[in-house]
Amino acid sequence: MSQSLCEEQVFHQEYISHELKVRNFLFYKLGDIEKARDFTQEAFIRLWNNCAKVAIDKVKGFLFTTANRLFLDHYDHQKVVLKFEYRMDRSEEHMEQNPEFLYQGEEFKSRLESAVSDLPEKQRVVFLMSRIDKYKNREIAEVMDISIKTVEKHISAAVKTLKNNLDELDNLKL
Repeated sequence: MSQSLCEEQVFHQEYISHELKVRNFLFYKLGDIEKARDFTQEAFIRLWNNCAKVAIDKVKGFLFTTANRLFLDHYDHQKVVLKFEYRMDRSEEHMEQNPEFLYQGEEFKSRLESAVSDLPEKQRVVFLMSRIDKYKNREIAEVMDISIKTVEKHISAAVKTLKNNLDELDNLKL
């Protein structure tokens, strides 16, 4: 007898397995951790409401598809720029208080975050899923509903853009 997603323990296990990845996926798209949490909860509510219709091996796809639809519905297909407000605010506050003690690492981190936030949305999402969440290209392709080649192209383009932007910033400081 197979397990049903409508069983509380089974559903809870699926929640534990997928919540962080779905939340991070939404955070990369939204740039707002609170909205990402809310949308993640909404995706799981919809999963629970459809638990009898969703096979256990299709839970991940259902969640990511639902999460992406929630994102698209909320922003009506607008392009969203990822902001690292919390980190940027901390960096700016630190610079105002002690500019002579700013570490080169913090400067680079700030420039990198800015360069990442300036990437086109799909490049940024694919790049962060690959580098931060350590998704395999196949998994990214599945979640984003694009080909593996397109994933590879987005990652390659993002890396090239980041290298160029960071080199340009370094050259301006000379």
